Amino acid sequence: MRTPHSVESSESVKPAVNLPEASLTTPTGTAPIHTHPTRGLRQYLHKMRGTPRGCPPRVAVVEVLWSWLGAFLGIGAVALLGQYSLVGTDHLFMIGSFGASAVLVYGVPQSPLAQPRNLVGGHLLSALVGVLCYQTLPPIPGLAEAAAVASAIALMHLTRTLHPPGGATALIAVIGSEEIHSLGYLFALMPVGLGATLLLSVGLLVNNLSGHRRYPEFWL
Repeated sequence: MRTPHSVESSESVKPAVNLPEASLTTPTGTAPIHTHPTRGLRQYLHKMRGTPRGCPPRVAVVEVLWSWLGAFLGIGAVALLGQYSLVGTDHLFMIGSFGASAVLVYGVPQSPLAQPRNLVGGHLLSALVGVLCYQTLPPIPGLAEAAAVASAIALMHLTRTLHPPGGATALIAVIGSEEIHSLGYLFALMPVGLGATLLLSVGLLVNNLSGHRRYPEFWL
């Protein structure tokens, strides 16, 4: 008499199927159990290729002229203020981060990073952080500089005042001259706060002369 063919015996004779490691998934089917060791590296390097969108579009000549005019008047106003109000102080009002702020305020006034909240708030908070790091951290090479920039970025993020030139302001508070160090926390008010306010004032006057510009997009 023929012996019934059991399911167990049938399954036992099925040939084994070797699936690629990358196709094996968890019971939920949402994530691979094992991946090829170089797959993550390829994905990481692939991100560095950028997107196929190409370079930014060209800016109209009239926009270039408005940006030039705003930057010329804004930086010029800060320079004049330093020249006539701080005689004999090596033009303390003119710090490098104001040049970067001019790019944002007069070059891309619609950017969220160029708005008054970010311009003034970002500079002020970063200056305070820079002075604090310089005065409190031990004199380990690079420690105060790194902590000042990193902490300024974090604080600007938390307060929604992110302004890239603020990182330079925090760094200047650490690596600046003895004149800057002697100011202490006054550095945040003058030259940083007053200079940023002057750049803002020129931005309000110049950007809104153009029929294609509006500044600011928001205040707070």
